[in-house]
Amino acid sequence: MHLLFGVCSSTIWARRVLAGGPFPDADALLDRADRMLAELPDAEIDAALDGHPRIGARPVDSSSAREQAGVADAGAEVRTALAEGNRRYEDRFGYVYLVCASGRSAEELLAILTERLDNDPATERRVMRSELAKINRLRLERLLTEPDERRTLEP
Repeated sequence: MHLLFGVCSSTIWARRVLAGGPFPDADALLDRADRMLAELPDAEIDAALDGHPRIGARPVDSSSAREQAGVADAGAEVRTALAEGNRRYEDRFGYVYLVCASGRSAEELLAILTERLDNDPATERRVMRSELAKINRLRLERLLTEPDERRTLEP
């Protein structure tokens, strides 16, 4: 379960995904992960968000560092704009700006943030859940395919 908790910091999600195993293949695991995330109540989604640093902030783990690599070389102006955008986002919606950052530049992440600030709260909540699902899938796929990340998904 520890490995699943590293994918998503919702204990309920990790337990529910693990309870569906053993999985006949990667697709079965990914499908279960998506279904379990979709069923989580908002309070547990908020717990899952606790495992994600702000975009542009110092990553808390190697997964976040890898996913936010496009921000590492951003200039001071973009970093400042991201920090301000993060504050505005959190003031507006009450939780951290979450986006699947893999392969995206700091400028692209800033543009997405700026655009999402125009969403109403219900729409943004759906978008955030969708981004969380993308991140979870990416992390699960990495666990299954990369030699240094490969581990068993047994308790």
